[in-house]
Amino acid sequence: MNIDAPIVVAYGGGLNSTAMLVGMAKKEIKPDLILMADTGGEKPETKRFVSHMAAWVRRTWDMDIIVVTKTGIDATLEDECERKSMLPSLAYGFKSCSLKWKVAPQDKYVNNWKPAKDAWAAGDRVTKVIGYDADEDRRAKIHTDNKYDYWYPLIEWQWGRDECAQAVVDAGLPTPPKSSCFFCPAMKPKEILALRDSHPDLFARAIAMESNANLTTVKGLGRRFSWASVASADEDQMRLFADSFADEEPCGCYDGDHDGIHKTVVELTTSAGCNNKKRFTDDSKTQPPAKEGQE
Repeated sequence: MNIDAPIVVAYGGGLNSTAMLVGMAKKEIKPDLILMADTGGEKPETKRFVSHMAAWVRRTWDMDIIVVTKTGIDATLEDECERKSMLPSLAYGFKSCSLKWKVAPQDKYVNNWKPAKDAWAAGDRVTKVIGYDADEDRRAKIHTDNKYDYWYPLIEWQWGRDECAQAVVDAGLPTPPKSSCFFCPAMKPKEILALRDSHPDLFARAIAMESNANLTTVKGLGRRFSWASVASADEDQMRLFADSFADEEPCGCYDGDHDGIHKTVVELTTSAGCNNKKRFTDDSKTQPPAKEGQE
């Protein structure tokens, strides 16, 4: 990593990127910019956790987590799906929803961020920090392009899921919830049912999205099955739904929350005597700088 280059962290609000920030602080590596993209579909518990992390970032580095959103005709990914009578692209086997609603808004912000523009004008690159952990190093495919050097610190530090969970506990932070849209097609059947039970309003909106979509090549948000069918399934049918995920890659927004991770963090947090039920409320957003130059 070029220590003289501007350092931009892509923060996702989940276990991996939270552990990444903790590790950077421990190793005295201060980012110049921390960005998080909001699709408009994050669950309330994620918003509360990010609010808490924002306070931790201010205490640690005296800076903010900048929340960016996609601009255009649709305010949220949910709005786009409703207007186009479609589902998120992952339901069709693509990952353009994460590129369009997560990566692009962050890149647009950096395009108008002076330290980045100065670096590029001088012929240098910006360091983009991404929280892929050591158990998923296959995802770290890009290491440099015309604008960025990509740094994957968790892979460099050999931090897998267990190490990430322990780092969060050691920092005294509450459990990061799974960070994903409440209608994410990568959700497994038990997560769909958990959403139905814990957030019936969000579950109803997801079912409405599914019902509104013109479906010809897929059956619903589950791609091979509809979420509505999961809600009324018996035990044998649930096993069939679970088998559908055997060869699936995670969503492009995945931030370290495979099966067992949340349980691991809860167990570690409990053993450390931390309160993992604390709630935080601050949904403020910071808009990107005034548009100038390339978008």
